[in-house]
Amino acid sequence: MEEPNDGNGKKLFYSLLGIEAVTQFLNESKSAIVYQDYTLIIISEGTGWVEVEDRRFPLEKGVGFLFEAGDINRIQAGERGLSFYRITFEIIGGGNSGYSGKTKLPKNGILRPGPVHCRPYSQCALLLGSICHSRRSPDEIEGFAGDTRFQELLLLIMRANVTGLKTRDENEAMQRSLHYMQEHFSEAVTVEHLAEIAGISRARYPRLFKEMTGQIPLEYLNGLRIERAQQMLLLTSDRLHDIALTVGYSNEYYFNRRFKGSVGVTPGQYRSLHQEGLRVFAPFLEDYLLALGIVPVVQLSHAQWGKQDYLGLHQVPAFDISTGDWQQLSSYTPELIMLDDGFQRWHLDECRQIAPLLRLPFHQEDWRATLRSAAAIFGRTGRVREVISNYEQQATRAKQQLSRSVRDSSVAFLRISACGITLYGCDGLGYTGGVLHRDLGLHPHPLVRQLTRGQKRVNLTSEELSHLTADHLFITFDRQEGEGRELLDSVLWNRLPAVHSGCVYEVDFMAWMNYGVLSHQRKIEDVLRVLA
Repeated sequence: MEEPNDGNGKKLFYSLLGIEAVTQFLNESKSAIVYQDYTLIIISEGTGWVEVEDRRFPLEKGVGFLFEAGDINRIQAGERGLSFYRITFEIIGGGNSGYSGKTKLPKNGILRPGPVHCRPYSQCALLLGSICHSRRSPDEIEGFAGDTRFQELLLLIMRANVTGLKTRDENEAMQRSLHYMQEHFSEAVTVEHLAEIAGISRARYPRLFKEMTGQIPLEYLNGLRIERAQQMLLLTSDRLHDIALTVGYSNEYYFNRRFKGSVGVTPGQYRSLHQEGLRVFAPFLEDYLLALGIVPVVQLSHAQWGKQDYLGLHQVPAFDISTGDWQQLSSYTPELIMLDDGFQRWHLDECRQIAPLLRLPFHQEDWRATLRSAAAIFGRTGRVREVISNYEQQATRAKQQLSRSVRDSSVAFLRISACGITLYGCDGLGYTGGVLHRDLGLHPHPLVRQLTRGQKRVNLTSEELSHLTADHLFITFDRQEGEGRELLDSVLWNRLPAVHSGCVYEVDFMAWMNYGVLSHQRKIEDVLRVLA
Protein backbone atom coordinates (compact mmCIF):
# COMPACT_ATOMS: atom_id res chain seq x y z
CA MET A 1 0.00 0.00 0.00
CA GLU A 2 1.26 3.48 -0.86
CA GLU A 3 2.19 5.93 1.86
CA PRO A 4 -1.00 7.77 2.98
CA ASN A 5 -1.54 11.10 1.26
CA ASP A 6 -4.32 13.60 0.71
CA GLY A 7 -4.92 12.68 -2.93
CA ASN A 8 -2.72 15.51 -4.20
CA GLY A 9 0.62 13.90 -3.36
CA LYS A 10 0.85 15.57 0.07
CA LYS A 11 2.15 13.02 2.60
CA LEU A 12 0.20 12.48 5.84
CA PHE A 13 1.47 11.41 9.26
CA TYR A 14 -0.90 10.18 11.98
CA SER A 15 0.31 11.15 15.45
CA LEU A 16 -1.09 9.29 18.47
CA LEU A 17 -2.27 11.57 21.32
CA GLY A 18 -3.87 9.14 23.72
CA ILE A 19 -5.64 5.83 24.26
CA GLU A 20 -7.95 4.56 26.98
CA ALA A 21 -10.22 1.59 27.63
CA VAL A 22 -13.83 2.66 28.33
CA THR A 23 -16.83 0.70 29.66
CA GLN A 24 -20.40 2.04 29.51
CA PHE A 25 -23.60 0.59 30.90
CA LEU A 26 -27.20 0.96 29.78
CA ASN A 27 -28.24 3.48 32.44
CA GLU A 28 -25.30 5.81 31.94
CA SER A 29 -25.78 9.38 30.71
CA LYS A 30 -26.31 9.93 26.97
CA SER A 31 -25.12 13.54 26.97
CA ALA A 32 -23.49 14.85 23.81
CA ILE A 33 -19.69 14.66 23.50
CA VAL A 34 -17.53 16.91 21.37
CA TYR A 35 -14.06 15.57 20.50
CA GLN A 36 -11.36 18.18 19.91
CA ASP A 37 -9.13 15.80 17.93
CA TYR A 38 -9.73 12.89 15.59
CA THR A 39 -11.09 10.05 17.69
CA LEU A 40 -11.34 6.38 16.81
CA ILE A 41 -13.37 4.00 18.95
CA ILE A 42 -13.03 0.22 18.50
CA ILE A 43 -15.61 -1.98 20.21
CA SER A 44 -14.13 -4.82 22.30
CA GLU A 45 -17.28 -6.20 23.99
CA GLY A 46 -21.04 -5.70 24.03
CA THR A 47 -23.34 -3.75 21.75
CA GLY A 48 -24.76 -0.25 21.49
CA TRP A 49 -25.08 2.62 19.08
CA VAL A 50 -23.55 5.97 18.26
CA GLU A 51 -25.48 9.00 17.08
CA VAL A 52 -23.78 11.64 14.92
CA GLU A 53 -25.69 14.53 13.32
CA ASP A 54 -29.05 12.80 13.98
CA ARG A 55 -27.89 9.55 12.30
CA ARG A 56 -27.65 6.39 14.39
CA PHE A 57 -25.06 3.67 13.74
CA PRO A 58 -25.00 0.24 15.47
CA LEU A 59 -21.92 -0.80 17.42
CA GLU A 60 -20.69 -4.33 18.11
CA LYS A 61 -17.43 -6.18 18.73
CA GLY A 62 -14.96 -5.68 15.90
CA VAL A 63 -16.62 -2.51 14.62
CA GLY A 64 -15.00 0.89 14.83
CA PHE A 65 -16.18 4.44 14.38
CA LEU A 66 -14.05 7.45 13.41
CA PHE A 67 -15.09 10.89 14.63
CA GLU A 68 -13.79 14.03 13.01
CA ALA A 69 -12.56 16.81 15.29
CA GLY A 70 -15.57 18.88 16.37
CA ASP A 71 -18.19 16.17 15.79
CA ILE A 72 -21.10 16.22 18.25
CA ASN A 73 -22.01 12.64 19.15
CA ARG A 74 -23.72 10.38 21.66
CA ILE A 75 -22.59 6.84 22.48
CA GLN A 76 -25.15 4.56 24.12
CA ALA A 77 -24.56 1.05 25.55
CA GLY A 78 -26.89 -1.87 24.98
CA GLU A 79 -28.38 -4.05 27.70
CA ARG A 80 -25.16 -5.98 28.32
CA GLY A 81 -23.00 -2.88 28.36
CA LEU A 82 -20.41 -1.62 25.90
CA SER A 83 -16.61 -1.73 26.15
CA PHE A 84 -14.35 0.02 23.70
CA TYR A 85 -10.94 1.57 23.16
CA ARG A 86 -10.94 5.30 22.56
CA ILE A 87 -7.94 6.56 20.59
CA THR A 88 -7.25 10.23 19.89
CA PHE A 89 -4.81 11.37 17.24
CA GLU A 90 -3.96 14.28 14.98
CA ILE A 91 -3.01 14.37 11.33
CA ILE A 92 0.07 16.24 10.20
CA GLY A 93 0.50 17.12 6.54
CA GLY A 94 3.74 17.63 4.68
CA GLY A 95 5.34 18.22 1.33
CA ASN A 96 8.83 18.10 -0.12
CA SER A 97 10.25 20.17 2.70
CA GLY A 98 8.92 17.99 5.53
CA TYR A 99 5.86 17.91 7.77
CA SER A 100 4.26 21.29 8.19
CA GLY A 101 1.40 21.16 10.72
CA LYS A 102 -2.09 19.86 11.41
CA THR A 103 -4.34 18.99 8.52
CA LYS A 104 -7.61 17.18 7.82
CA LEU A 105 -8.49 13.73 6.55
CA PRO A 106 -8.57 13.70 2.73
CA LYS A 107 -12.12 13.44 1.38
CA ASN A 108 -11.08 10.71 -1.07
CA GLY A 109 -8.90 8.78 1.38
CA ILE A 110 -9.35 5.31 2.82
CA LEU A 111 -9.90 6.55 6.37
CA ARG A 112 -13.12 8.56 6.53
CA PRO A 113 -15.32 9.71 9.42
CA GLY A 114 -17.98 7.12 10.14
CA PRO A 115 -18.07 3.33 10.61
CA VAL A 116 -14.85 1.40 9.92
CA HIS A 117 -14.11 -2.31 9.72
CA CYS A 118 -11.48 -3.59 12.17
CA ARG A 119 -10.44 -6.91 10.66
CA PRO A 120 -9.01 -9.22 11.71
CA TYR A 121 -10.23 -8.17 15.15
CA SER A 122 -7.92 -10.64 16.93
CA GLN A 123 -4.89 -8.77 15.58
CA CYS A 124 -6.45 -5.37 16.30
CA ALA A 125 -7.04 -6.46 19.90
CA LEU A 126 -3.40 -7.50 20.33
CA LEU A 127 -2.19 -4.16 18.96
CA LEU A 128 -4.62 -2.18 21.11
CA GLY A 129 -3.49 -3.97 24.29
CA SER A 130 0.15 -3.44 23.34
CA ILE A 131 -0.42 0.29 22.64
CA CYS A 132 -2.10 0.75 26.02
CA HIS A 133 0.78 -0.99 27.79
CA SER A 134 3.40 1.08 25.97
CA ARG A 135 1.64 4.39 26.68
CA ARG A 136 1.61 3.62 30.41
CA SER A 137 5.31 2.78 30.50
CA PRO A 138 7.78 5.53 31.53
CA ASP A 139 10.43 3.96 29.28
CA GLU A 140 11.20 6.10 26.22
CA ILE A 141 11.81 3.14 23.93
CA GLU A 142 8.56 1.48 25.01
CA GLY A 143 6.73 4.74 24.34
CA PHE A 144 8.16 4.82 20.83
CA ALA A 145 7.07 1.20 20.39
CA GLY A 146 3.51 2.27 21.22
CA ASP A 147 3.60 4.96 18.54
CA THR A 148 4.90 2.41 16.03
CA ARG A 149 2.16 -0.08 16.89
CA PHE A 150 -0.43 2.67 16.40
CA GLN A 151 0.83 3.03 12.83
CA GLU A 152 0.51 -0.76 12.43
CA LEU A 153 -3.06 -0.56 13.71
CA LEU A 154 -3.98 2.17 11.21
CA LEU A 155 -2.37 0.18 8.39
CA LEU A 156 -4.40 -2.88 9.36
CA ILE A 157 -7.61 -0.83 9.44
CA MET A 158 -6.82 0.85 6.10
CA ARG A 159 -6.35 -2.53 4.46
CA ALA A 160 -9.60 -3.80 5.97
CA ASN A 161 -11.48 -0.81 4.59
CA VAL A 162 -9.87 -0.37 1.18
CA THR A 163 -12.25 -2.95 -0.31
CA GLY A 164 -15.11 -0.60 0.45
CA LEU A 165 -13.71 1.70 -2.23
CA LYS A 166 -13.48 -1.00 -4.90
CA THR A 167 -15.51 -3.81 -6.35
CA ARG A 168 -14.67 -6.72 -4.12
CA ASP A 169 -13.85 -10.11 -5.57
CA GLU A 170 -12.19 -13.22 -4.24
CA ASN A 171 -8.98 -12.70 -6.19
CA GLU A 172 -8.49 -9.27 -4.62
CA ALA A 173 -9.27 -10.71 -1.18
CA MET A 174 -6.76 -13.53 -1.63
CA GLN A 175 -4.11 -11.08 -2.82
CA ARG A 176 -4.63 -9.11 0.39
CA SER A 177 -3.93 -12.18 2.51
CA LEU A 178 -0.88 -13.08 0.39
CA HIS A 179 0.49 -9.58 0.92
CA TYR A 180 -0.02 -10.05 4.66
CA MET A 181 1.96 -13.30 4.57
CA GLN A 182 4.79 -11.62 2.69
CA GLU A 183 5.05 -8.94 5.36
CA HIS A 184 4.57 -11.19 8.41
CA PHE A 185 6.25 -14.45 7.35
CA SER A 186 8.43 -14.50 10.47
CA GLU A 187 5.38 -14.56 12.76
CA ALA A 188 2.94 -17.33 13.64
CA VAL A 189 0.48 -17.23 10.73
CA THR A 190 -2.61 -19.46 10.79
CA VAL A 191 -5.11 -20.33 8.08
CA GLU A 192 -7.86 -18.98 10.34
CA HIS A 193 -6.11 -15.62 10.52
CA LEU A 194 -5.51 -15.48 6.77
CA ALA A 195 -9.13 -16.39 6.03
CA GLU A 196 -10.27 -13.62 8.36
CA ILE A 197 -8.04 -11.09 6.58
CA ALA A 198 -9.46 -12.16 3.22
CA GLY A 199 -13.05 -12.24 4.51
CA ILE A 200 -13.41 -15.80 3.20
CA SER A 201 -14.64 -18.81 5.13
CA ARG A 202 -12.03 -21.05 6.81
CA ALA A 203 -13.34 -24.03 4.83
CA ARG A 204 -12.94 -22.39 1.39
CA TYR A 205 -9.71 -20.50 1.97
CA PRO A 206 -7.16 -23.36 1.52
CA ARG A 207 -8.72 -24.42 -1.79
CA LEU A 208 -8.70 -20.86 -3.17
CA PHE A 209 -5.14 -20.39 -1.92
CA LYS A 210 -3.90 -23.48 -3.76
CA GLU A 211 -5.73 -22.47 -6.94
CA MET A 212 -3.91 -19.12 -6.85
CA THR A 213 -0.42 -20.22 -5.78
CA GLY A 214 -0.23 -23.95 -6.50
CA GLN A 215 0.69 -24.52 -2.85
CA ILE A 216 -1.04 -24.92 0.47
CA PRO A 217 -0.58 -21.95 2.86
CA LEU A 218 2.05 -23.70 5.02
CA GLU A 219 4.20 -24.54 1.97
CA TYR A 220 3.95 -20.97 0.72
CA LEU A 221 4.88 -19.58 4.15
CA ASN A 222 7.87 -21.92 4.38
CA GLY A 223 8.98 -20.74 0.91
CA LEU A 224 8.94 -17.12 2.05
CA ARG A 225 11.00 -17.98 5.13
CA ILE A 226 13.56 -20.02 3.20
CA GLU A 227 13.90 -17.28 0.57
CA ARG A 228 14.70 -14.70 3.26
CA ALA A 229 17.09 -17.12 4.97
CA GLN A 230 18.98 -17.61 1.68
CA GLN A 231 19.49 -13.86 1.41
CA MET A 232 20.70 -13.60 5.01
CA LEU A 233 23.09 -16.53 4.60
CA LEU A 234 24.85 -14.92 1.64
CA LEU A 235 24.51 -11.26 2.61
CA THR A 236 25.31 -11.40 6.35
CA SER A 237 27.60 -13.22 8.75
CA ASP A 238 24.79 -13.83 11.27
CA ARG A 239 24.81 -17.14 13.15
CA LEU A 240 22.51 -19.89 11.89
CA HIS A 241 20.61 -19.79 15.18
CA ASP A 242 19.91 -16.07 14.79
CA ILE A 243 18.85 -16.48 11.15
CA ALA A 244 16.47 -19.29 12.11
CA LEU A 245 14.75 -17.11 14.71
CA THR A 246 14.66 -14.06 12.43
CA VAL A 247 12.81 -15.86 9.63
CA GLY A 248 10.31 -17.55 11.95
CA TYR A 249 11.73 -20.95 12.99
CA SER A 250 11.81 -21.74 16.70
CA ASN A 251 15.08 -23.67 16.64
CA GLU A 252 18.12 -24.25 14.45
CA TYR A 253 17.53 -27.99 14.01
CA TYR A 254 14.07 -27.50 12.47
CA PHE A 255 15.42 -24.65 10.32
CA ASN A 256 18.22 -26.88 8.99
CA ARG A 257 15.75 -29.65 8.13
CA ARG A 258 13.30 -27.36 6.32
CA PHE A 259 16.11 -25.53 4.51
CA LYS A 260 17.72 -28.72 3.17
CA GLY A 261 14.31 -30.05 2.15
CA SER A 262 13.62 -26.91 0.10
CA VAL A 263 17.07 -26.01 -1.25
CA GLY A 264 18.80 -29.40 -1.39
CA VAL A 265 21.81 -28.41 0.72
CA THR A 266 22.27 -27.41 4.36
CA PRO A 267 22.41 -23.72 5.36
CA GLY A 268 26.15 -24.08 6.01
CA GLN A 269 26.78 -25.56 2.56
CA TYR A 270 24.65 -22.85 0.97
CA ARG A 271 26.64 -20.13 2.72
CA SER A 272 29.84 -21.40 1.09
CA LEU A 273 28.44 -20.65 -2.38
CA HIS A 274 30.07 -17.23 -2.58
CA GLN A 275 33.43 -18.84 -3.24
CA GLU A 276 35.52 -17.62 -6.18
CA GLY A 277 34.86 -19.32 -9.52
CA LEU A 278 31.24 -20.22 -8.75
CA ARG A 279 29.26 -21.26 -11.84
CA VAL A 280 26.28 -18.87 -11.89
CA PHE A 281 23.15 -18.54 -14.01
CA ALA A 282 21.52 -15.16 -13.36
CA PRO A 283 18.76 -14.45 -15.92
CA PHE A 284 18.18 -10.68 -16.35
CA LEU A 285 20.92 -10.02 -13.77
CA GLU A 286 23.97 -10.69 -15.98
CA ASP A 287 24.47 -6.92 -16.23
CA TYR A 288 25.31 -6.71 -12.51
CA LEU A 289 27.62 -9.74 -12.62
CA LEU A 290 29.65 -8.40 -15.53
CA ALA A 291 29.96 -5.00 -13.84
CA LEU A 292 31.58 -6.87 -10.94
CA GLY A 293 33.88 -8.86 -13.23
CA ILE A 294 31.91 -12.13 -12.99
CA VAL A 295 31.07 -14.04 -16.19
CA PRO A 296 27.98 -16.29 -15.93
CA VAL A 297 28.25 -19.92 -17.02
CA VAL A 298 25.23 -19.44 -19.31
CA GLN A 299 23.32 -16.35 -20.43
CA LEU A 300 19.61 -15.89 -20.96
CA SER A 301 17.94 -15.60 -24.30
CA HIS A 302 14.31 -15.31 -25.33
CA ALA A 303 12.58 -16.60 -28.44
CA GLN A 304 11.27 -13.14 -29.37
CA TRP A 305 13.57 -10.74 -27.51
CA GLY A 306 16.82 -12.50 -28.34
CA LYS A 307 19.95 -12.09 -26.18
CA GLN A 308 21.36 -9.13 -24.30
CA ASP A 309 23.85 -8.45 -27.07
CA TYR A 310 24.95 -5.18 -25.49
CA LEU A 311 26.75 -7.22 -22.81
CA GLY A 312 29.12 -8.78 -25.36
CA LEU A 313 28.78 -12.33 -23.98
CA HIS A 314 29.50 -13.81 -27.39
CA GLN A 315 31.47 -16.79 -26.05
CA VAL A 316 28.91 -17.69 -23.36
CA PRO A 317 26.21 -20.25 -24.32
CA ALA A 318 22.60 -19.06 -24.22
CA PHE A 319 19.52 -20.63 -22.67
CA ASP A 320 16.04 -19.68 -23.88
CA ILE A 321 14.05 -19.12 -20.68
CA SER A 322 10.74 -19.21 -22.56
CA THR A 323 11.12 -22.95 -23.32
CA GLY A 324 11.15 -24.32 -19.78
CA ASP A 325 13.66 -26.95 -20.92
CA TRP A 326 15.36 -27.38 -17.54
CA GLN A 327 17.24 -30.45 -18.78
CA GLN A 328 19.11 -28.26 -21.25
CA LEU A 329 19.88 -25.75 -18.50
CA SER A 330 21.23 -28.52 -16.26
CA SER A 331 23.73 -29.49 -18.97
CA TYR A 332 25.62 -26.26 -18.18
CA THR A 333 25.97 -27.44 -14.53
CA PRO A 334 25.26 -24.13 -12.77
CA GLU A 335 26.08 -24.16 -9.04
CA LEU A 336 23.84 -21.19 -8.16
CA ILE A 337 20.82 -19.71 -9.92
CA MET A 338 20.26 -16.07 -9.01
CA LEU A 339 16.83 -14.55 -9.75
CA ASP A 340 15.13 -11.16 -9.66
CA ASP A 341 11.51 -10.25 -8.90
CA GLY A 342 10.26 -11.50 -12.26
CA PHE A 343 11.18 -15.16 -11.74
CA GLN A 344 7.56 -16.33 -11.37
CA ARG A 345 6.66 -15.06 -14.83
CA TRP A 346 9.10 -17.55 -16.34
CA HIS A 347 8.51 -20.35 -13.78
CA LEU A 348 12.18 -20.14 -12.87
CA ASP A 349 11.44 -21.39 -9.36
CA GLU A 350 11.31 -24.84 -11.01
CA CYS A 351 15.08 -24.55 -11.51
CA ARG A 352 15.60 -25.51 -7.87
CA GLN A 353 15.87 -29.12 -9.12
CA ILE A 354 19.10 -28.10 -10.92
CA ALA A 355 20.92 -25.89 -8.41
CA PRO A 356 20.21 -23.84 -5.28
CA LEU A 357 18.23 -20.68 -5.97
CA LEU A 358 18.76 -17.20 -4.60
CA ARG A 359 16.28 -14.40 -5.05
CA LEU A 360 18.53 -11.35 -5.03
CA PRO A 361 17.20 -8.34 -3.11
CA PHE A 362 16.28 -6.35 -6.21
CA HIS A 363 15.77 -2.59 -5.92
CA GLN A 364 14.78 -1.82 -9.52
CA GLU A 365 15.44 1.93 -10.06
CA ASP A 366 18.03 1.92 -7.27
CA TRP A 367 20.55 -0.09 -9.30
CA ARG A 368 23.32 0.86 -6.90
CA ALA A 369 21.61 -1.04 -4.06
CA THR A 370 21.10 -4.10 -6.29
CA LEU A 371 24.76 -3.94 -7.31
CA ARG A 372 25.84 -3.82 -3.65
CA SER A 373 23.69 -6.89 -2.87
CA ALA A 374 25.27 -8.84 -5.73
CA ALA A 375 28.75 -7.72 -4.69
CA ALA A 376 28.19 -8.87 -1.11
CA ILE A 377 27.23 -12.34 -2.29
CA PHE A 378 30.36 -12.83 -4.36
CA GLY A 379 32.81 -11.00 -2.15
CA ARG A 380 33.27 -8.16 -4.65
CA THR A 381 32.25 -5.19 -2.49
CA GLY A 382 35.56 -3.50 -3.23
CA ARG A 383 34.55 -3.02 -6.86
CA VAL A 384 31.24 -1.30 -6.20
CA ARG A 385 32.66 2.16 -5.52
CA GLU A 386 34.72 2.05 -8.71
CA VAL A 387 31.75 0.95 -10.85
CA ILE A 388 29.48 3.65 -9.44
CA SER A 389 32.16 6.32 -9.75
CA ASN A 390 32.81 5.45 -13.40
CA TYR A 391 29.10 5.68 -14.21
CA GLU A 392 28.66 9.01 -12.44
CA GLN A 393 31.68 10.52 -14.21
CA GLN A 394 30.34 9.33 -17.57
CA ALA A 395 26.88 10.75 -16.81
CA THR A 396 28.31 14.10 -15.66
CA ARG A 397 30.38 14.53 -18.80
CA ALA A 398 27.44 13.57 -21.00
CA LYS A 399 25.11 15.98 -19.18
CA GLN A 400 27.53 18.85 -19.81
CA GLN A 401 27.76 17.99 -23.51
CA LEU A 402 23.98 17.72 -23.88
CA SER A 403 23.33 20.99 -22.08
CA ARG A 404 25.20 22.71 -24.89
CA SER A 405 23.71 20.78 -27.81
CA VAL A 406 20.13 20.06 -26.75
CA ARG A 407 19.43 23.02 -24.49
CA ASP A 408 15.65 23.24 -23.86
CA SER A 409 14.53 20.65 -26.40
CA SER A 410 12.03 18.13 -25.06
CA VAL A 411 12.44 14.35 -25.06
CA ALA A 412 10.18 11.30 -24.66
CA PHE A 413 10.64 7.53 -24.79
CA LEU A 414 8.14 5.06 -26.31
CA ARG A 415 7.92 1.28 -26.23
CA ILE A 416 5.94 0.09 -29.24
CA SER A 417 4.27 -3.25 -29.93
CA ALA A 418 1.27 -4.64 -31.78
CA CYS A 419 -0.65 -4.34 -28.49
CA GLY A 420 -0.15 -0.59 -28.15
CA ILE A 421 2.18 2.29 -27.37
CA THR A 422 3.72 2.76 -23.94
CA LEU A 423 5.07 6.11 -22.72
CA TYR A 424 7.76 5.93 -20.02
CA GLY A 425 7.85 8.35 -17.10
CA CYS A 426 10.26 11.01 -15.95
CA ASP A 427 10.32 11.05 -12.13
CA GLY A 428 13.22 8.64 -11.75
CA LEU A 429 10.88 5.69 -12.28
CA GLY A 430 11.07 2.91 -14.84
CA TYR A 431 13.91 1.81 -17.09
CA THR A 432 14.63 5.21 -18.65
CA GLY A 433 13.44 8.07 -16.43
CA GLY A 434 16.41 8.09 -14.07
CA VAL A 435 18.95 8.17 -16.88
CA LEU A 436 17.33 10.48 -19.45
CA HIS A 437 15.83 13.09 -17.18
CA ARG A 438 17.78 12.94 -13.92
CA ASP A 439 21.31 11.86 -14.82
CA LEU A 440 21.44 13.51 -18.27
CA GLY A 441 19.14 16.43 -17.47
CA LEU A 442 17.03 16.07 -20.62
CA HIS A 443 13.71 17.90 -20.46
CA PRO A 444 10.65 15.64 -20.56
CA HIS A 445 7.86 16.75 -22.84
CA PRO A 446 5.00 18.24 -20.72
CA LEU A 447 2.71 15.37 -21.71
CA VAL A 448 5.18 12.91 -20.16
CA ARG A 449 4.96 14.60 -16.79
CA GLN A 450 1.21 15.06 -17.06
CA LEU A 451 0.34 11.45 -17.93
CA THR A 452 2.93 9.48 -15.95
CA ARG A 453 2.95 11.34 -12.64
CA GLY A 454 4.04 8.82 -10.03
CA GLN A 455 4.01 5.92 -12.54
CA LYS A 456 6.72 4.07 -14.42
CA ARG A 457 4.79 4.00 -17.66
CA VAL A 458 1.32 4.45 -19.18
CA ASN A 459 -0.40 3.20 -22.32
CA LEU A 460 -1.17 5.95 -24.82
CA THR A 461 -4.40 6.42 -26.72
CA SER A 462 -4.25 7.64 -30.31
CA GLU A 463 -5.44 11.06 -29.17
CA GLU A 464 -2.75 11.30 -26.49
CA LEU A 465 -0.08 10.25 -28.98
CA SER A 466 -1.20 13.04 -31.33
CA HIS A 467 -0.37 15.56 -28.57
CA LEU A 468 3.15 14.19 -28.01
CA THR A 469 4.94 17.08 -29.68
CA ALA A 470 8.38 16.28 -28.21
CA ASP A 471 11.40 17.55 -30.14
CA HIS A 472 13.13 14.16 -29.86
CA LEU A 473 11.65 10.66 -29.59
CA PHE A 474 13.52 7.54 -28.56
CA ILE A 475 11.64 4.36 -29.47
CA THR A 476 12.06 0.60 -29.12
CA PHE A 477 9.98 -2.34 -30.35
CA ASP A 478 8.74 -5.20 -28.16
CA ARG A 479 8.92 -8.25 -30.39
CA GLN A 480 7.26 -10.56 -27.85
CA GLU A 481 3.87 -8.94 -28.52
CA GLY A 482 4.50 -8.32 -32.23
CA GLU A 483 6.54 -5.26 -33.15
CA GLY A 484 3.73 -3.09 -34.45
CA ARG A 485 5.99 -1.34 -36.97
CA GLU A 486 2.92 -0.55 -39.08
CA LEU A 487 2.50 2.42 -36.76
CA LEU A 488 5.44 4.09 -38.53
CA ASP A 489 3.43 4.19 -41.77
CA SER A 490 0.33 5.74 -40.21
CA VAL A 491 -0.80 9.32 -40.82
CA LEU A 492 -0.96 9.90 -37.06
CA TRP A 493 2.68 8.96 -36.58
CA ASN A 494 3.98 10.96 -39.52
CA ARG A 495 2.28 14.10 -38.26
CA LEU A 496 4.36 14.12 -35.05
CA PRO A 497 6.93 16.97 -35.03
CA ALA A 498 9.85 14.66 -34.14
CA VAL A 499 9.00 12.36 -37.05
CA HIS A 500 8.59 15.27 -39.45
CA SER A 501 12.01 16.69 -38.46
CA GLY A 502 13.82 13.34 -38.51
CA CYS A 503 14.42 13.27 -34.75
CA VAL A 504 13.20 9.75 -33.96
CA TYR A 505 15.84 7.27 -32.78
CA GLU A 506 15.33 3.52 -32.52
CA VAL A 507 17.30 1.87 -29.70
CA ASP A 508 18.00 -1.73 -28.69
CA PHE A 509 15.15 -3.26 -26.69
CA MET A 510 17.20 -5.46 -24.37
CA ALA A 511 19.72 -2.71 -23.63
CA TRP A 512 17.09 -0.10 -22.76
CA MET A 513 14.61 -2.36 -20.92
CA ASN A 514 17.03 -3.04 -18.09
CA TYR A 515 18.07 -1.44 -14.79
CA GLY A 516 21.73 -2.52 -14.73
CA VAL A 517 24.65 -0.10 -14.74
CA LEU A 518 25.96 -1.40 -18.09
CA SER A 519 22.49 -0.91 -19.55
CA HIS A 520 22.43 2.67 -18.28
CA GLN A 521 25.88 3.31 -19.73
CA ARG A 522 24.61 2.04 -23.08
CA LYS A 523 21.66 4.44 -22.87
CA ILE A 524 24.06 7.34 -22.32
CA GLU A 525 26.16 6.27 -25.31
CA ASP A 526 23.06 6.00 -27.51
CA VAL A 527 21.85 9.46 -26.50
CA LEU A 528 25.23 11.07 -27.10
CA ARG A 529 25.46 9.43 -30.52
CA VAL A 530 22.37 11.25 -31.78
CA LEU A 531 22.08 14.39 -29.63
CA ALA A 532 25.58 15.52 -28.67
